[in-house]
Amino acid sequence: MKLGQYAATLYGVISILLWSTMVGLIRSVSENFGPVGGAALVYTIGSIVLVLAMGLPKIKQYPKRYLFWGTLLFVSYEICFVLALGLANNRQQAIELGMVNYLWPSFTIALAVFFNRQRFTVLLAIGLILAFMGLVWVISGDQPLSTESILANIQSNPLCYFLAFIGAIFWSFYSNVTKRISGGHNGMVLFFIMTAIGLWILYLFSTPSEFNLTTNSLTLLLIAAIATGGANALWTFAVIKGNVAFLGTLSYFTPVISTAFASILLSTALTLGFWQGVLMVTIGSIICFLATRQKQVK
Repeated sequence: MKLGQYAATLYGVISILLWSTMVGLIRSVSENFGPVGGAALVYTIGSIVLVLAMGLPKIKQYPKRYLFWGTLLFVSYEICFVLALGLANNRQQAIELGMVNYLWPSFTIALAVFFNRQRFTVLLAIGLILAFMGLVWVISGDQPLSTESILANIQSNPLCYFLAFIGAIFWSFYSNVTKRISGGHNGMVLFFIMTAIGLWILYLFSTPSEFNLTTNSLTLLLIAAIATGGANALWTFAVIKGNVAFLGTLSYFTPVISTAFASILLSTALTLGFWQGVLMVTIGSIICFLATRQKQVK
């Protein structure tokens, strides 16, 4: 690789690390500013970061289909994701919901096979089953693995589990659809701005939470916003000039990295069973990737 490609790839690695802090940071901000108000503040400041780094979006150049579907899917995913974390009953549950969100790599690959009209292979099926089993393992908590324990955990906060799950589906569609209809344009700045607007609209119709304005809470808010906006800006640069194959492979380890960061940031000890579930989701995603990779090689 050339020096420029090494630098761009490094930016991509940094962006993956920044993304991995999202569960812990978003949850921390929601505890200080409320689930909706905190998310709105994060995406507002994050939008400013993106505008400074990438400039204002040139909306007139974007295909109309990309404007509509890209905005709809991106905003829907982000709102589902941040609200699921913010509305979680406790920090442990927030980390569990983060794992539900990380089903999106497997969903993305399964949808790509469907869109590309490829055969659904046995290896792909094994990867999807393993990822789902890992999620079931995580949601079962410290209880023996049973349908009753899983349902009891979900029923304690069904809205959040639904938001996290449907969010993963939204992102898998976004990843597949926008590539086909973007016409080579990157609407990330616009999508961030629209997410911030959508969250402020939700805030107006929700019960306002009192903002806990302290040096610590404001610092966390600023870090979360910079990490969110910065991750997207760095990733955009990385996929243009960096080693995309390496970054794509590394991104499948995000559930493990994210869980580690969340455990530290939220001061939450996780059980061996939880980590086993995290590894199952990660390995399942990698198997799904290898299944499609093997098909391409053939």
